Amino acid sequence: MDAVIVTGAAGALGHAVVAEFLAAGRPVVALDRPSAHLDALGERDGVHHIAVDLASRAAVQEAFGAVDALPVTATALVGLAGGFTPGALTDVDEEQLDSLFRSNFGSALWTAQAVAPRFAAAGGGAIVNVGSRTAVEGPAPIVHATSKAAVVRLTQLLAGELRAQKIRVNAVLPSTIDTPANRSWMSPEMAARAVAPEAIAKVIVFLCGPDAAPISGAAIPVYGDA
Repeated sequence: MDAVIVTGAAGALGHAVVAEFLAAGRPVVALDRPSAHLDALGERDGVHHIAVDLASRAAVQEAFGAVDALPVTATALVGLAGGFTPGALTDVDEEQLDSLFRSNFGSALWTAQAVAPRFAAAGGGAIVNVGSRTAVEGPAPIVHATSKAAVVRLTQLLAGELRAQKIRVNAVLPSTIDTPANRSWMSPEMAARAVAPEAIAKVIVFLCGPDAAPISGAAIPVYGDA
């Protein structure tokens, strides 16, 4: 089957998404910053890993050149890469603004820019971005929420621009994900309501598959009870 490119693949949600695609018989090209976690992921059968700074347009273009050299053809892109820092209005500074918009919005923009002509040449494909519940509702750290809101709007714009090339673009909107990092600060009650990464992974795999062919431009809540 055609391969899937997963950015931010070395994270907790990334591992769940990679595992779900492998279980479905789809090889994975795992993109993330250099780390031992990425190297370990690359040792799994069916996974090709490439270390890259996803916030850099030049680095992303170079990485997709390396993807072209792999013995697989990718027809789906899942953009999990991103960052988070807390902060109310009085806490915002230039460093936080630059860092979060580059990691959240920039990574989605540059990878879509790189992959779109490749998917078009292959006859179509699917892109799934990861936004956030805070992008569309509720109180939240200002810069993180607005950078994720930019990802949601990017998803809508790309769905319209790429529709003629048979490229579908959707987003999922998690709330609180049940990860080891989040469990370090969550109360037991919050942890009990948090959404398992595996549950979100199943939605993402569906959106990349043929049964989701009619869906493009959607921002799908995956809030669970969180």
